[in-house]
Amino acid sequence: MELPVFCTFESRDIVLLVIKYNSYMRFSTILLASFFSIFALKGFAQQRPNVLILYTDDLGYGDLSSYGARAIATPNIDWLAQNGRQFTDAHCTASTCTPSRFSILSGRYAWRKKGTNILPGNANLIIPTDITTLPKVFQRAGYMTGVVGKWHLGLGDHFPIDWNQEVNPGPREVGFDYSFIFPATADRTPTVFMENQKVVGLDSADPIKVDYQKQFPEELTGKQHPEMLKIHSDPRQGHDGHITNGIGRIGFMSGGKRATWTDEELGGTFNTKSIDFIDRSLKDGKPFFLYYAIQNIHVPRMPATVFKGKSKLGYRGDVILEMDHSVGVILAALKQRGILDNTIIIFSSDNGPVLNDGYLDQAEQTAHAENYKPTGPFRGGKYSALEGGTRVPFIVYWKGQVKAVKTDALFSQMDLMASFASLLGEKLPASEFTDSKNNLETLLGKTDKGRSEVVEQAANMTLGIVSDGWKYIEPHSGPAVLSNVNIESGNSEKPQLYHISEDKAELENLAAKYPNKVKQLQKRLEEIRKELE
Repeated sequence: MELPVFCTFESRDIVLLVIKYNSYMRFSTILLASFFSIFALKGFAQQRPNVLILYTDDLGYGDLSSYGARAIATPNIDWLAQNGRQFTDAHCTASTCTPSRFSILSGRYAWRKKGTNILPGNANLIIPTDITTLPKVFQRAGYMTGVVGKWHLGLGDHFPIDWNQEVNPGPREVGFDYSFIFPATADRTPTVFMENQKVVGLDSADPIKVDYQKQFPEELTGKQHPEMLKIHSDPRQGHDGHITNGIGRIGFMSGGKRATWTDEELGGTFNTKSIDFIDRSLKDGKPFFLYYAIQNIHVPRMPATVFKGKSKLGYRGDVILEMDHSVGVILAALKQRGILDNTIIIFSSDNGPVLNDGYLDQAEQTAHAENYKPTGPFRGGKYSALEGGTRVPFIVYWKGQVKAVKTDALFSQMDLMASFASLLGEKLPASEFTDSKNNLETLLGKTDKGRSEVVEQAANMTLGIVSDGWKYIEPHSGPAVLSNVNIESGNSEKPQLYHISEDKAELENLAAKYPNKVKQLQKRLEEIRKELE
Protein backbone atom coordinates (compact mmCIF):
# COMPACT_ATOMS: atom_id res chain seq x y z
CA MET A 1 0.00 0.00 0.00
CA GLU A 2 1.40 3.41 -1.02
CA LEU A 3 0.90 6.01 1.70
CA PRO A 4 0.18 9.69 1.06
CA VAL A 5 3.30 11.84 0.81
CA PHE A 6 1.96 14.34 3.35
CA CYS A 7 0.99 11.89 6.11
CA THR A 8 2.19 12.91 9.53
CA PHE A 9 4.93 10.74 10.99
CA GLU A 10 2.66 9.37 13.73
CA SER A 11 -0.25 8.52 11.42
CA ARG A 12 2.08 6.87 8.90
CA ASP A 13 3.68 4.65 11.54
CA ILE A 14 0.35 3.51 12.98
CA VAL A 15 -1.10 2.71 9.56
CA LEU A 16 1.98 0.67 8.65
CA LEU A 17 1.58 -1.22 11.93
CA VAL A 18 -2.07 -2.02 11.19
CA ILE A 19 -1.21 -3.23 7.70
CA LYS A 20 1.57 -5.42 9.05
CA TYR A 21 -0.67 -7.03 11.67
CA ASN A 22 -3.44 -7.48 9.14
CA SER A 23 -1.09 -9.45 6.92
CA TYR A 24 0.19 -11.76 9.62
CA MET A 25 -2.76 -12.05 12.01
CA ARG A 26 -5.64 -11.56 9.56
CA PHE A 27 -7.33 -8.69 11.41
CA SER A 28 -10.92 -8.35 10.36
CA THR A 29 -11.73 -5.76 7.71
CA ILE A 30 -14.10 -4.13 10.20
CA LEU A 31 -11.28 -3.44 12.64
CA LEU A 32 -9.07 -2.08 9.87
CA ALA A 33 -11.86 0.17 8.64
CA SER A 34 -12.32 1.51 12.16
CA PHE A 35 -8.69 2.59 12.30
CA PHE A 36 -9.01 4.44 9.00
CA SER A 37 -12.24 6.09 10.13
CA ILE A 38 -10.42 7.51 13.16
CA PHE A 39 -7.63 8.89 10.98
CA ALA A 40 -10.11 10.35 8.51
CA LEU A 41 -11.75 12.27 11.33
CA LYS A 42 -8.34 13.74 12.16
CA GLY A 43 -7.87 14.96 8.61
CA PHE A 44 -5.67 12.03 7.55
CA ALA A 45 -7.51 11.71 4.25
CA GLN A 46 -6.49 15.15 3.08
CA GLN A 47 -2.92 15.85 4.10
CA ARG A 48 -1.94 17.25 0.71
CA PRO A 49 -2.33 21.04 0.61
CA ASN A 50 -4.84 22.81 -1.56
CA VAL A 51 -3.22 25.31 -3.91
CA LEU A 52 -4.69 28.67 -4.89
CA ILE A 53 -3.06 31.08 -7.33
CA LEU A 54 -4.50 34.59 -7.21
CA TYR A 55 -3.29 36.15 -10.47
CA THR A 56 -4.18 39.79 -10.95
CA ASP A 57 -4.01 41.92 -14.08
CA ASP A 58 -1.79 44.99 -14.68
CA LEU A 59 -0.98 45.39 -10.98
CA GLY A 60 2.34 47.11 -10.38
CA TYR A 61 5.07 46.51 -7.81
CA GLY A 62 4.10 49.80 -6.13
CA ASP A 63 0.33 49.25 -6.14
CA LEU A 64 0.15 47.46 -2.77
CA SER A 65 0.64 48.95 0.67
CA SER A 66 2.79 45.93 1.59
CA TYR A 67 5.14 46.99 -1.22
CA GLY A 68 5.25 50.62 -0.21
CA ALA A 69 2.09 52.25 -1.60
CA ARG A 70 0.92 55.14 0.57
CA ALA A 71 -2.11 56.56 -1.25
CA ILE A 72 -4.00 53.26 -1.04
CA ALA A 73 -4.40 50.40 1.45
CA THR A 74 -4.70 46.71 0.57
CA PRO A 75 -5.21 45.02 3.96
CA ASN A 76 -6.14 41.54 2.76
CA ILE A 77 -3.09 41.20 0.52
CA ASP A 78 -0.99 42.80 3.26
CA TRP A 79 -2.15 40.00 5.59
CA LEU A 80 -0.76 37.44 3.14
CA ALA A 81 2.53 39.36 2.97
CA GLN A 82 2.81 39.69 6.74
CA ASN A 83 2.09 36.00 7.32
CA GLY A 84 3.84 34.64 4.24
CA ARG A 85 6.94 35.03 2.11
CA GLN A 86 7.15 38.33 0.25
CA PHE A 87 9.45 38.41 -2.78
CA THR A 88 11.12 41.64 -3.89
CA ASP A 89 12.76 40.26 -7.07
CA ALA A 90 10.08 38.03 -8.60
CA HIS A 91 9.16 38.27 -12.27
CA CYS A 92 6.48 37.41 -14.73
CA THR A 93 8.13 36.46 -18.03
CA ALA A 94 6.75 39.32 -20.13
CA SER A 95 5.48 42.86 -19.73
CA THR A 96 2.13 41.97 -21.32
CA CYS A 97 -0.58 39.56 -20.26
CA THR A 98 -0.90 36.77 -22.84
CA PRO A 99 2.76 35.68 -22.83
CA SER A 100 2.98 35.82 -19.03
CA ARG A 101 -0.15 33.68 -18.73
CA PHE A 102 1.22 31.26 -21.30
CA SER A 103 4.42 30.93 -19.25
CA ILE A 104 2.88 30.45 -15.80
CA LEU A 105 0.65 27.64 -17.09
CA SER A 106 3.09 25.98 -19.51
CA GLY A 107 6.41 26.46 -17.70
CA ARG A 108 7.95 27.86 -20.88
CA TYR A 109 9.07 31.25 -22.15
CA ALA A 110 6.36 32.47 -24.52
CA TRP A 111 8.84 33.99 -26.99
CA ARG A 112 9.86 30.45 -27.94
CA LYS A 113 6.49 29.99 -29.67
CA LYS A 114 5.09 32.17 -32.44
CA GLY A 115 1.69 33.76 -31.95
CA THR A 116 1.93 34.17 -28.19
CA ASN A 117 1.87 37.97 -27.97
CA ILE A 118 -1.29 39.88 -26.97
CA LEU A 119 -4.20 38.00 -28.55
CA PRO A 120 -7.44 39.31 -30.03
CA GLY A 121 -10.58 37.93 -28.43
CA ASN A 122 -11.27 35.54 -31.29
CA ALA A 123 -7.85 33.83 -31.39
CA ASN A 124 -7.39 30.08 -31.22
CA LEU A 125 -5.80 28.27 -28.27
CA ILE A 126 -2.03 28.90 -28.08
CA ILE A 127 -1.06 26.37 -25.38
CA PRO A 128 -0.34 23.01 -27.06
CA THR A 129 -2.64 20.32 -25.69
CA ASP A 130 0.06 17.62 -25.82
CA ILE A 131 2.51 19.20 -23.35
CA THR A 132 2.78 19.05 -19.57
CA THR A 133 1.18 22.08 -17.93
CA LEU A 134 0.84 23.32 -14.38
CA PRO A 135 -2.77 22.08 -14.00
CA LYS A 136 -1.87 18.70 -15.53
CA VAL A 137 0.77 18.23 -12.84
CA PHE A 138 -1.98 18.66 -10.23
CA GLN A 139 -4.38 16.37 -12.11
CA ARG A 140 -1.78 13.60 -12.09
CA ALA A 141 -1.41 14.06 -8.35
CA GLY A 142 -5.15 13.51 -7.83
CA TYR A 143 -6.26 17.13 -7.51
CA MET A 144 -9.44 18.73 -8.80
CA THR A 145 -8.32 21.60 -11.03
CA GLY A 146 -10.17 24.79 -11.92
CA VAL A 147 -9.71 28.16 -13.61
CA VAL A 148 -11.92 31.17 -12.91
CA GLY A 149 -11.65 34.67 -14.38
CA LYS A 150 -9.66 36.04 -17.28
CA TRP A 151 -8.37 33.54 -19.85
CA HIS A 152 -6.82 35.37 -22.86
CA LEU A 153 -5.00 32.31 -24.20
CA GLY A 154 -7.29 31.58 -27.13
CA LEU A 155 -10.01 28.98 -27.66
CA GLY A 156 -10.69 26.32 -30.26
CA ASP A 157 -8.60 25.28 -33.23
CA HIS A 158 -10.76 26.57 -36.09
CA PHE A 159 -11.29 30.07 -37.37
CA PRO A 160 -13.71 31.72 -37.12
CA ILE A 161 -14.78 30.37 -33.73
CA ASP A 162 -18.38 29.22 -33.46
CA TRP A 163 -19.40 30.78 -30.14
CA ASN A 164 -22.82 29.10 -30.18
CA GLN A 165 -21.62 25.65 -29.20
CA GLU A 166 -18.98 24.17 -26.93
CA VAL A 167 -15.59 25.51 -28.01
CA ASN A 168 -12.77 22.97 -28.06
CA PRO A 169 -9.92 22.79 -27.31
CA GLY A 170 -9.81 25.10 -24.31
CA PRO A 171 -9.06 25.03 -20.58
CA ARG A 172 -10.15 21.39 -20.27
CA GLU A 173 -7.61 20.21 -22.82
CA VAL A 174 -4.72 21.94 -21.05
CA GLY A 175 -5.58 20.43 -17.65
CA PHE A 176 -8.54 22.18 -16.01
CA ASP A 177 -11.44 20.01 -14.85
CA TYR A 178 -13.62 23.11 -14.47
CA SER A 179 -13.58 26.56 -16.04
CA PHE A 180 -15.61 29.74 -15.65
CA ILE A 181 -13.97 32.49 -17.69
CA PHE A 182 -14.36 35.30 -20.09
CA PRO A 183 -12.48 34.52 -23.31
CA ALA A 184 -9.95 37.36 -23.49
CA THR A 185 -9.99 40.65 -21.55
CA ALA A 186 -12.82 42.89 -20.43
CA ASP A 187 -11.98 45.44 -23.13
CA ARG A 188 -12.33 42.90 -25.97
CA THR A 189 -15.26 41.12 -27.58
CA PRO A 190 -16.97 38.77 -26.95
CA THR A 191 -18.15 40.20 -23.63
CA VAL A 192 -19.65 36.96 -22.30
CA PHE A 193 -18.99 34.36 -19.62
CA MET A 194 -18.09 30.82 -20.60
CA GLU A 195 -18.58 27.86 -18.26
CA ASN A 196 -16.85 24.65 -19.26
CA GLN A 197 -16.28 26.15 -22.70
CA LYS A 198 -19.90 27.08 -23.40
CA VAL A 199 -21.31 30.62 -23.41
CA VAL A 200 -23.45 31.17 -20.33
CA GLY A 201 -27.05 32.32 -20.92
CA LEU A 202 -26.93 32.13 -24.70
CA ASP A 203 -30.22 32.46 -26.55
CA SER A 204 -30.19 30.20 -29.60
CA ALA A 205 -32.40 32.72 -31.39
CA ASP A 206 -29.72 35.39 -30.96
CA PRO A 207 -26.46 33.72 -32.04
CA ILE A 208 -23.10 35.37 -31.38
CA LYS A 209 -20.71 36.50 -34.08
CA VAL A 210 -17.34 38.16 -33.44
CA ASP A 211 -15.10 40.03 -35.84
CA TYR A 212 -11.97 42.10 -35.35
CA GLN A 213 -11.84 43.56 -38.84
CA LYS A 214 -15.27 44.86 -39.75
CA GLN A 215 -18.35 46.19 -37.96
CA PHE A 216 -21.64 44.30 -38.19
CA PRO A 217 -24.44 46.17 -40.04
CA GLU A 218 -26.76 46.53 -37.04
CA GLU A 219 -24.01 47.23 -34.52
CA LEU A 220 -23.56 50.41 -32.49
CA THR A 221 -19.96 51.43 -31.81
CA GLY A 222 -18.30 53.87 -29.46
CA LYS A 223 -16.71 55.68 -32.36
CA GLN A 224 -20.05 56.41 -34.01
CA HIS A 225 -22.09 56.94 -30.85
CA PRO A 226 -19.94 58.60 -28.14
CA GLU A 227 -23.14 59.95 -26.57
CA MET A 228 -23.95 56.39 -25.43
CA LEU A 229 -20.73 55.99 -23.43
CA LYS A 230 -20.43 56.35 -19.66
CA ILE A 231 -16.63 56.30 -19.89
CA HIS A 232 -14.85 57.62 -22.97
CA SER A 233 -11.95 55.95 -24.74
CA ASP A 234 -8.63 57.41 -25.79
CA PRO A 235 -8.95 57.86 -29.58
CA ARG A 236 -5.35 56.64 -30.04
CA GLN A 237 -5.94 53.15 -28.70
CA GLY A 238 -8.91 51.60 -30.50
CA HIS A 239 -11.32 51.02 -27.63
CA ASP A 240 -14.18 52.45 -29.67
CA GLY A 241 -15.75 49.35 -31.18
CA HIS A 242 -18.69 47.33 -29.88
CA ILE A 243 -20.57 48.96 -26.99
CA THR A 244 -21.26 46.81 -23.92
CA ASN A 245 -22.64 48.33 -20.72
CA GLY A 246 -22.04 51.85 -22.03
CA ILE A 247 -18.35 51.16 -22.72
CA GLY A 248 -16.63 50.83 -26.09
CA ARG A 249 -14.54 47.70 -26.64
CA ILE A 250 -11.88 46.45 -29.03
CA GLY A 251 -13.50 44.39 -31.77
CA PHE A 252 -17.04 43.92 -33.00
CA MET A 253 -19.85 41.63 -31.90
CA SER A 254 -23.33 40.71 -33.04
CA GLY A 255 -25.97 38.85 -31.01
CA GLY A 256 -25.68 37.42 -27.50
CA LYS A 257 -27.69 40.22 -25.92
CA ARG A 258 -28.96 38.07 -23.03
CA ALA A 259 -25.53 36.54 -22.46
CA THR A 260 -23.64 39.82 -22.19
CA TRP A 261 -22.30 40.68 -18.75
CA THR A 262 -21.96 44.07 -17.05
CA ASP A 263 -18.59 45.19 -15.74
CA GLU A 264 -19.82 45.88 -12.22
CA GLU A 265 -20.82 42.22 -11.74
CA LEU A 266 -17.51 40.65 -12.80
CA GLY A 267 -15.77 40.60 -9.42
CA GLY A 268 -18.72 39.24 -7.47
CA THR A 269 -19.47 36.58 -10.07
CA PHE A 270 -15.90 35.33 -10.23
CA ASN A 271 -15.66 35.26 -6.42
CA THR A 272 -18.84 33.19 -6.22
CA LYS A 273 -17.70 30.74 -8.89
CA SER A 274 -14.33 30.33 -7.17
CA ILE A 275 -16.01 29.45 -3.88
CA ASP A 276 -18.43 27.09 -5.64
CA PHE A 277 -15.45 25.26 -7.12
CA ILE A 278 -13.79 24.98 -3.70
CA ASP A 279 -17.01 23.56 -2.24
CA ARG A 280 -17.26 21.04 -5.07
CA SER A 281 -13.75 19.78 -4.35
CA LEU A 282 -14.57 19.40 -0.65
CA LYS A 283 -17.71 17.47 -1.52
CA ASP A 284 -15.71 15.14 -3.77
CA GLY A 285 -13.04 14.70 -1.09
CA LYS A 286 -10.22 15.93 -3.28
CA PRO A 287 -7.62 18.63 -2.72
CA PHE A 288 -8.02 21.47 -5.19
CA PHE A 289 -5.82 23.53 -7.47
CA LEU A 290 -7.52 26.81 -8.39
CA TYR A 291 -6.06 29.37 -10.78
CA TYR A 292 -8.18 32.44 -10.03
CA ALA A 293 -7.23 34.98 -12.70
CA ILE A 294 -8.80 38.11 -11.18
CA GLN A 295 -9.92 40.51 -13.93
CA ASN A 296 -8.95 43.63 -11.98
CA ILE A 297 -7.20 45.97 -12.44
CA HIS A 298 -7.26 45.80 -16.26
CA VAL A 299 -9.21 48.36 -18.27
CA PRO A 300 -11.99 49.25 -18.57
CA ARG A 301 -11.84 50.01 -14.87
CA MET A 302 -15.47 49.92 -13.86
CA PRO A 303 -15.70 48.78 -10.23
CA ALA A 304 -18.79 47.46 -8.52
CA THR A 305 -20.87 50.46 -7.45
CA VAL A 306 -20.06 50.00 -3.76
CA PHE A 307 -16.37 50.70 -4.52
CA LYS A 308 -16.84 53.73 -6.76
CA GLY A 309 -15.23 56.82 -5.28
CA LYS A 310 -13.71 54.95 -2.33
CA SER A 311 -10.07 55.68 -3.16
CA LYS A 312 -8.01 58.79 -3.83
CA LEU A 313 -6.91 57.40 -7.18
CA GLY A 314 -10.08 57.45 -9.28
CA TYR A 315 -11.50 54.29 -10.79
CA ARG A 316 -8.04 52.72 -10.99
CA GLY A 317 -7.68 53.03 -7.22
CA ASP A 318 -11.25 51.84 -6.73
CA VAL A 319 -10.63 48.59 -8.63
CA ILE A 320 -7.47 48.00 -6.57
CA LEU A 321 -9.71 48.15 -3.50
CA GLU A 322 -12.19 45.80 -5.18
CA MET A 323 -9.37 43.40 -6.09
CA ASP A 324 -8.15 43.39 -2.50
CA HIS A 325 -11.73 42.76 -1.37
CA SER A 326 -11.91 39.73 -3.70
CA VAL A 327 -8.80 38.33 -2.02
CA GLY A 328 -10.45 38.89 1.35
CA VAL A 329 -13.64 37.11 0.26
CA ILE A 330 -11.69 34.03 -0.79
CA LEU A 331 -9.58 34.03 2.38
CA ALA A 332 -12.73 34.25 4.49
CA ALA A 333 -14.30 31.35 2.57
CA LEU A 334 -11.23 29.19 3.15
CA LYS A 335 -11.23 30.04 6.85
CA GLN A 336 -14.96 29.35 7.25
CA ARG A 337 -14.46 25.91 5.72
CA GLY A 338 -11.52 25.14 7.98
CA ILE A 339 -9.03 24.74 5.14
CA LEU A 340 -7.09 28.03 5.18
CA ASP A 341 -4.23 26.47 7.16
CA ASN A 342 -3.88 23.66 4.61
CA THR A 343 -3.94 25.88 1.52
CA ILE A 344 -0.91 27.25 -0.28
CA ILE A 345 -1.80 30.70 -1.59
CA ILE A 346 0.26 32.50 -4.20
CA PHE A 347 -0.52 36.11 -5.12
CA SER A 348 1.02 37.86 -8.11
CA SER A 349 0.41 39.91 -11.28
CA ASP A 350 0.77 39.18 -14.99
CA ASN A 351 2.79 42.32 -15.84
CA GLY A 352 3.66 45.80 -14.68
CA PRO A 353 1.23 48.71 -14.38
CA VAL A 354 -0.22 51.20 -16.83
CA LEU A 355 -2.26 54.30 -16.05
CA ASN A 356 -3.82 55.32 -19.38
CA ASP A 357 -4.48 52.11 -21.31
CA GLY A 358 -7.33 53.11 -23.56
CA TYR A 359 -9.92 54.88 -21.42
CA LEU A 360 -10.05 58.40 -20.03
CA ASP A 361 -10.69 57.44 -16.40
CA GLN A 362 -8.48 60.09 -14.72
CA ALA A 363 -5.87 57.52 -13.62
CA GLU A 364 -2.93 59.68 -14.69
CA GLN A 365 -4.33 62.85 -13.14
CA THR A 366 -5.14 61.32 -9.76
CA ALA A 367 -1.78 59.52 -9.57
CA HIS A 368 0.02 62.78 -10.28
CA ALA A 369 -2.02 64.62 -7.66
CA GLU A 370 -1.12 62.03 -5.00
CA ASN A 371 2.52 61.67 -6.12
CA TYR A 372 1.69 58.01 -6.66
CA LYS A 373 4.03 55.71 -8.62
CA PRO A 374 2.55 52.29 -9.42
CA THR A 375 5.93 50.84 -10.41
CA GLY A 376 7.48 51.72 -7.05
CA PRO A 377 11.22 52.37 -7.46
CA PHE A 378 11.40 51.04 -11.03
CA ARG A 379 11.20 52.64 -14.48
CA GLY A 380 8.98 51.44 -17.28
CA GLY A 381 5.74 49.54 -16.81
CA LYS A 382 3.40 47.49 -18.95
CA TYR A 383 4.80 46.88 -22.48
CA SER A 384 8.33 47.92 -21.39
CA ALA A 385 11.71 46.17 -21.40
CA LEU A 386 12.61 48.05 -18.23
CA GLU A 387 12.24 46.49 -14.80
CA GLY A 388 8.81 47.99 -14.11
CA GLY A 389 7.42 45.77 -16.86
CA THR A 390 8.09 42.38 -15.30
CA ARG A 391 9.09 42.84 -11.65
CA VAL A 392 5.80 42.29 -9.87
CA PRO A 393 4.40 41.57 -6.41
CA PHE A 394 4.79 37.90 -5.47
CA ILE A 395 3.65 36.48 -2.14
CA VAL A 396 3.52 32.87 -0.89
CA TYR A 397 1.42 31.82 2.12
CA TRP A 398 1.22 28.39 3.75
CA LYS A 399 0.71 28.38 7.49
CA GLY A 400 3.47 26.67 9.40
CA GLN A 401 5.32 25.68 6.22
CA VAL A 402 6.43 28.98 4.66
CA LYS A 403 8.59 31.30 6.73
CA ALA A 404 7.09 34.78 7.02
CA VAL A 405 10.14 36.68 5.84
CA LYS A 406 10.95 38.91 2.87
CA THR A 407 13.43 37.67 0.32
CA ASP A 408 15.38 39.22 -2.53
CA ALA A 409 15.82 35.84 -4.23
CA LEU A 410 15.42 36.00 -8.02
CA PHE A 411 12.29 34.05 -8.96
CA SER A 412 10.20 33.44 -12.09
CA GLN A 413 6.50 32.60 -12.10
CA MET A 414 7.04 29.80 -14.62
CA ASP A 415 9.06 27.92 -11.96
CA LEU A 416 5.79 27.06 -10.21
CA MET A 417 5.31 24.03 -12.46
CA ALA A 418 8.59 22.29 -11.61
CA SER A 419 8.42 23.41 -7.97
CA PHE A 420 4.94 22.00 -7.39
CA ALA A 421 5.84 18.84 -9.28
CA SER A 422 8.64 18.37 -6.72
CA LEU A 423 6.30 19.07 -3.80
CA LEU A 424 3.79 16.52 -5.04
CA GLY A 425 6.31 13.87 -6.03
CA GLU A 426 5.36 14.14 -9.70
CA LYS A 427 8.19 13.85 -12.22
CA LEU A 428 8.18 16.07 -15.29
CA PRO A 429 8.80 14.04 -18.47
CA ALA A 430 12.56 13.85 -19.06
CA SER A 431 12.07 14.00 -22.82
CA GLU A 432 9.93 17.16 -22.70
CA PHE A 433 11.59 20.58 -22.83
CA THR A 434 10.70 23.09 -20.15
CA ASP A 435 12.11 26.38 -18.87
CA SER A 436 10.57 25.74 -15.45
CA LYS A 437 13.09 25.14 -12.66
CA ASN A 438 12.52 23.49 -9.29
CA ASN A 439 12.77 26.33 -6.77
CA LEU A 440 10.58 24.76 -4.09
CA GLU A 441 13.11 25.46 -1.34
CA THR A 442 13.03 29.16 -2.29
CA LEU A 443 9.23 29.23 -2.25
CA LEU A 444 9.08 27.64 1.20
CA GLY A 445 11.72 29.93 2.65
CA LYS A 446 14.29 27.21 3.25
CA THR A 447 16.83 29.13 1.18
CA ASP A 448 17.32 32.64 -0.13
CA LYS A 449 19.08 31.33 -3.19
CA GLY A 450 16.88 31.80 -6.22
CA ARG A 451 17.34 31.59 -9.96
CA SER A 452 20.73 32.38 -11.44
CA GLU A 453 19.09 34.22 -14.34
CA VAL A 454 15.77 35.21 -15.86
CA VAL A 455 14.82 36.48 -19.33
CA GLU A 456 12.39 39.39 -19.65
CA GLN A 457 10.23 40.03 -22.74
CA ALA A 458 8.87 43.41 -23.81
CA ALA A 459 5.74 43.90 -25.92
CA ASN A 460 7.82 44.41 -29.08
CA MET A 461 9.67 41.10 -28.41
CA THR A 462 12.82 42.83 -27.18
CA LEU A 463 14.54 40.53 -24.69
CA GLY A 464 16.62 41.32 -21.63
CA ILE A 465 18.43 39.05 -19.22
CA VAL A 466 19.00 39.49 -15.49
CA SER A 467 21.92 37.54 -14.05
CA ASP A 468 24.06 37.87 -10.94
CA GLY A 469 22.94 41.41 -10.20
CA TRP A 470 23.33 42.64 -13.77
CA LYS A 471 20.79 43.32 -16.48
CA TYR A 472 21.38 43.41 -20.22
CA ILE A 473 18.79 44.63 -22.75
CA GLU A 474 19.44 43.81 -26.39
CA PRO A 475 19.45 46.67 -28.94
CA HIS A 476 16.09 47.43 -30.52
CA SER A 477 14.75 50.31 -32.57
CA GLY A 478 11.61 52.16 -31.58
CA PRO A 479 10.50 55.14 -29.53
CA ALA A 480 12.05 55.70 -26.11
CA VAL A 481 8.60 56.54 -24.76
CA LEU A 482 5.38 54.79 -25.81
CA SER A 483 3.39 57.96 -26.34
CA ASN A 484 -0.07 56.38 -26.32
CA VAL A 485 0.46 55.07 -22.77
CA ASN A 486 3.22 57.46 -21.62
CA ILE A 487 5.58 54.65 -20.54
CA GLU A 488 9.33 54.37 -21.12
CA SER A 489 9.83 51.48 -23.52
CA GLY A 490 13.44 50.58 -22.78
CA ASN A 491 14.15 50.73 -26.53
CA SER A 492 17.63 51.73 -27.64
CA GLU A 493 19.66 50.98 -30.75
CA LYS A 494 22.66 50.48 -28.45
CA PRO A 495 23.20 47.67 -25.93
CA GLN A 496 22.10 48.51 -22.39
CA LEU A 497 23.78 47.21 -19.26
CA TYR A 498 22.68 48.04 -15.72
CA HIS A 499 24.07 46.96 -12.36
CA ILE A 500 20.50 46.19 -11.34
CA SER A 501 21.29 45.17 -7.77
CA GLU A 502 22.55 48.69 -7.07
CA ASP A 503 20.78 50.71 -9.77
CA LYS A 504 17.18 49.51 -9.49
CA ALA A 505 15.86 52.40 -11.59
CA GLU A 506 18.20 51.51 -14.50
CA LEU A 507 19.50 55.08 -14.67
CA GLU A 508 23.14 54.49 -15.67
CA ASN A 509 23.92 52.48 -18.81
CA LEU A 510 27.28 50.82 -18.13
CA ALA A 511 27.63 49.01 -21.47
CA ALA A 512 30.53 51.14 -22.67
CA LYS A 513 32.32 50.78 -19.34
CA TYR A 514 31.98 46.98 -19.11
CA PRO A 515 32.11 45.57 -22.68
CA ASN A 516 33.13 42.11 -21.47
CA LYS A 517 30.06 41.86 -19.26
CA VAL A 518 27.92 42.89 -22.25
CA LYS A 519 29.49 40.14 -24.38
CA GLN A 520 29.01 37.59 -21.60
CA LEU A 521 25.29 38.34 -21.22
CA GLN A 522 24.76 38.58 -24.99
CA LYS A 523 26.26 35.12 -25.35
CA ARG A 524 24.18 33.69 -22.53
CA LEU A 525 20.97 35.16 -23.98
CA GLU A 526 21.73 33.56 -27.34
CA GLU A 527 22.42 30.23 -25.63
CA ILE A 528 19.03 30.36 -23.92
CA ARG A 529 17.37 31.26 -27.24
CA LYS A 530 18.86 28.13 -28.83
CA GLU A 531 18.13 25.70 -25.98
CA LEU A 532 14.90 24.40 -27.48
CA GLU A 533 16.53 23.94 -30.88
